[in-house]
Amino acid sequence: MFKTVLMIEKALSDADVELVTTLHGEEKVSFIVLMQPRGKQDELLRALDDVALGHLDKVVHEHEEANGPAVAAESLEHSLRHLREAGAEAVGRVVETDPLDNLRSVVEEASADEVLVLTAPHFVEEFFHRDWASKARHKVGVPVLKLFASEA
Repeated sequence: MFKTVLMIEKALSDADVELVTTLHGEEKVSFIVLMQPRGKQDELLRALDDVALGHLDKVVHEHEEANGPAVAAESLEHSLRHLREAGAEAVGRVVETDPLDNLRSVVEEASADEVLVLTAPHFVEEFFHRDWASKARHKVGVPVLKLFASEA
């Protein structure tokens, strides 16, 4: 069985679940999901990303989105349920602080085969290699794959 640590920042859509569960063909996959919701500290970067993507309507309403711990826990449970329904084993937790340190610990404890980082595009962070995938590549000893979450 292939062990994958999956870092997400919002609930997985059906398209996201299909993407991550079919990456290895017919091989069974076990997921450890780390839900790291984007917090207040990232509002400026998200606004810049929205401008870069032409999502001007999101820039104005970005602060209205609820991203508290309760929403993160619900999103995690939704994601775990859908991964299990797709035939994968899945466990997870919400990570509110030190996501990359948590990632390294989970990879080591689980003897994970890979890390998947599934997020919306964050062009400013990616340009400066400050996104999770870029940082994770220097922290974990397994392959790190960056995937873009669906907009649905």
